[in-house]
Amino acid sequence: MTAPTASSALAPTPGQLAWQRAGLGVFFHFGVNTFAGKEWSDGTVPAADFDPSELDADEWVRTARDLGAAYVVLTAKHHDGFCLWPTATTDYSVASSPWKDGKGDVVGDLAAACRRHGLKLGLYLSPWDRHEPSYADAEAYDAFYLRQLRELCTNYGELFEVWFDGAGSAGRVYDWDAIGELLAELQPQAMVFNMGPATIRWVGNEDGLAADPCEYVTRSTDLNQYDPDTVEFGEARYLPPECDVSLRRGWFWQEGEEPKSVPHLLEIHDRSLGLGANLLLNIPPDRRGRIDPADAARVRELRQALDARFGSPVDAELEVETVPGGVRGIAQLPGGTTFDHVELFEDVSSGQRITEHRILDEDGTVLAQGHTVGVRRIHRLPAAATARRLTLEVTGEGALVTGLQVHDASGAPVPELPEDFGAPTDAPID
Repeated sequence: MTAPTASSALAPTPGQLAWQRAGLGVFFHFGVNTFAGKEWSDGTVPAADFDPSELDADEWVRTARDLGAAYVVLTAKHHDGFCLWPTATTDYSVASSPWKDGKGDVVGDLAAACRRHGLKLGLYLSPWDRHEPSYADAEAYDAFYLRQLRELCTNYGELFEVWFDGAGSAGRVYDWDAIGELLAELQPQAMVFNMGPATIRWVGNEDGLAADPCEYVTRSTDLNQYDPDTVEFGEARYLPPECDVSLRRGWFWQEGEEPKSVPHLLEIHDRSLGLGANLLLNIPPDRRGRIDPADAARVRELRQALDARFGSPVDAELEVETVPGGVRGIAQLPGGTTFDHVELFEDVSSGQRITEHRILDEDGTVLAQGHTVGVRRIHRLPAAATARRLTLEVTGEGALVTGLQVHDASGAPVPELPEDFGAPTDAPID
């Protein structure tokens, strides 16, 4: 292996570290697109079309909780400009819909459900707005957008994440200084996704897949997957990545789509969370405002498969010593432990420092190797192994390995990408 450049110069804030350790979140894409059968609508779908008959935010949050998520993120306003809260900034919102006679508030319902079930709340507010006439006037729209953001940051309690989607914003400059000041005033603990005063970043694809090395320090991020533009920060920042992907093909619920298979979802898990990134899995509510039964069943199957693979970890007794350029560790396992997965944990509180690592058995055979460890790293072995002792070799000045676990996933579902994975799909603009 050729070691990448170490990214240990910058350390996370306590909030960033807490977000990374949370690991799994659930995205809820919901809005007029759900009722229009579109992925991206242009702001002309009538507000009257938004009329969920059985909206149940508690069901949404229970689904996320039972999957093991620590937080959720809702599309409070997507690119179409329709607002899921009764905003004072526009009449293109739930207040102009027949749902609850115009007195409903999806954001409020979800915030209350999160409080009841112990999950943290994140909100997505699209900078691009295809409905708002002032979007053509940058200064006027910046003021409009700040009013919307202030409402969301004031009325719904503490936010865990604020999501700024870069789609449609190539070449557009927003007033990020003012946005940053507002967030610092009202929601200083919230993680900010990818743009402006970003504290976390997009992984760079919508497949839910990180890569090795998965580095937490960067000077730029990708804006979106539709334009070549990047977000340049000028100086290096500690920005751990979030992998976003939908349970279905599309982001909004559409008739006739099916959820991804369990093996596909397991592969996503291992190549996001298992590579030290966060995973934000989209589970889109349907036109009733409920979780589609097929999606709910697939989420339960996924949880069962994850429990079968990782539900009975065996902790190694780990002793490490500093060696030139890194650390060497001996991991003692009880008896002759049989396992087919190894999970490692790095203390990144003072910065991400591990650039390479290898795990060897008692005979010196390399069982697994890679670059990043980060907050968590999962290795699936090509075959089961039995050992009393493992050797861990780590490259990285000041590296801190805090734990090693092994898992026996024999008989559990095996991760696998579908044969047609990576095939081109239609552009989302309708």
